[in-house]
Amino acid sequence: MLSLINRRRAPSEEDVPAVFRAIDDMFQQVLAGPVSSRPWIPAVDIVENPNELVVTADLPGIKKENVDVQIEDGTLTLTGSRNFEHEAQKEGFHRLERSYGSFRRAFTLPDSVDPEKVAAAFEDGVLTITLPKKEVAKPRSIKVEVAKK
Repeated sequence: MLSLINRRRAPSEEDVPAVFRAIDDMFQQVLAGPVSSRPWIPAVDIVENPNELVVTADLPGIKKENVDVQIEDGTLTLTGSRNFEHEAQKEGFHRLERSYGSFRRAFTLPDSVDPEKVAAAFEDGVLTITLPKKEVAKPRSIKVEVAKK
């Protein structure tokens, strides 16, 4: 792999990208392992505003029937799976970078979340979970009047 560099001279600027690609390919081959053995952890964003928390998870290639959202004992749990559909043709692939299999993500929710009013939507491979805050947890403004003397 590192034979891309002529050993009789110092590497030039043109050699550097080739060396990085060779090293990257070496690590990919060593670390990747079989498709089924790589853990898959979908990316998640959590945003808070004054009225709610919004959790957005990227779940490309997953059907909504294969996703489960649960709230129990103050924990939000996302589980699901993405199956590898081309198992018989695996030898014909040049590169397999996407991970497949089951995933599980769990998040501890603050006490301010109202679990009875949680809503979830799944569209175009994106799961959006809206977690409204309890009324007592929402910020509010109290006007204080100063007594005149």
